[in-house]
Order: sequence, then C-alpha cells, then structure tokens
Amino acid sequence: MADDIKNWMNLFRWIVKHIRDEYGVDEGLLDRTANLEEDLGIDEETIEEIIGNVARAFGIIFPPGTMNEVLKLEELCLLSAWMHGLYKQPDFLGDAYVAACRAENPRTQ
Repeated sequence: MADDIKNWMNLFRWIVKHIRDEYGVDEGLLDRTANLEEDLGIDEETIEEIIGNVARAFGIIFPPGTMNEVLKLEELCLLSAWMHGLYKQPDFLGDAYVAACRAENPRTQ
C-alpha cells in the first residue's frame, strides 16, 4: 500500500484512488484543482476522515488547522507529499501552520 509510494505523483494517485474507492467519488471529478467540498461533494466530517486515513497510511501528522489550509485535492496531496518528505514545501501554507507541520513531521524538507 503506502510502502510502494516513492514520489509525490504516486502519493497523489494513492489519495485519488482512496477517495474514489472508499467514498465513491467519480474519478472524473478527482481533478487536481477540484475543491473537496464544492466540486467533490465531500462534507467536512468526511474530509477529516480522509485526512486521518492519509495520516495513518503515510505516518504523517496533520496539525490543527488543516481544514483552514487545505481546500483543494491538489493542496491535500502536496501537503501530504511534503510532510512525507517527497516534495518541497507548498507555498500556499501559512507560516504558523508550516511551523506546526515541521514540529510534528521530521521528514519535511
């Protein structure tokens, strides 16, 4: 499963498949620019569940405030890849949130 993830593109694909398979979202809607709530119809509780599943699968910790930082599928994927050590720090994150991520996730680059 997550052990096969070697780069950020694999991680992105894992998240897309997870949302498709576990939550029944049409893969055609799972575009990188898709807004999780508005475009995919995923409610806040389900987004929190998805974030928890990603955290467990990849051994990362999403600090409090993640729901304020992540609105789009691409943002969730890039944030996850960064915290897993597979990608550079995304530029859409606030400074306080970045500090919290770094404190919890030693693989951040």
